[in-house]
Amino acid sequence: MSTYKLYEFATSGNCYKIRLAMSLLGFDYERIAVDITKGESRTEAFLKINANGRVPVLQTGDGHCLPESNAALWYLAYDSDLLPEERLHQAQVLQWMCFEQYSHEPFIATSRYWIAILNAEDEYKTQLEEKRPKGYAALDVMERHLKDHEFFVGDRFTIADIALYAYTHVAHEGGFDLASYSAIDAWFKRIEALPNYVTIEQ
Repeated sequence: MSTYKLYEFATSGNCYKIRLAMSLLGFDYERIAVDITKGESRTEAFLKINANGRVPVLQTGDGHCLPESNAALWYLAYDSDLLPEERLHQAQVLQWMCFEQYSHEPFIATSRYWIAILNAEDEYKTQLEEKRPKGYAALDVMERHLKDHEFFVGDRFTIADIALYAYTHVAHEGGFDLASYSAIDAWFKRIEALPNYVTIEQ
């Protein structure tokens, strides 16, 4: 099996998505640290890997570099149990992955970055207050769905769950109170019971 390389900032939820998927799939991979707080993703050498200057970047076994966490998830999941075969279910996976990037990540992940990574809560106080309602709105959408479903698509675990789990399970680090989200909490437990599950710290 091909060995992958993952260029990552370890505490990033977007990078964790890729590690979690590869662990669940049993893929071998090498981790290459890129400290975004020190500008390492903006160096000339890194920009040759990803002109957008962001992590993660997944390097495939044949040397192709694939930026964007959800694109990498789709690549890894191809022909696996993490991606449904049915056309509608594939579209629904994409639907939730788009929701994660546009309605969830900009509010929950960014808040966590400012508070837990940069330790700059006071500096970003106004922006955090602006992001809070939209972050909770995304959590509310997830909670409503999970009240009637074990997972997000077809009642089976897919990369849609990985995409949403990565930042949701650490949302408290961005100042979000998850105590009232019982369906989300039960979903956390289902994911964390999967064989070969790894934590964001691993």
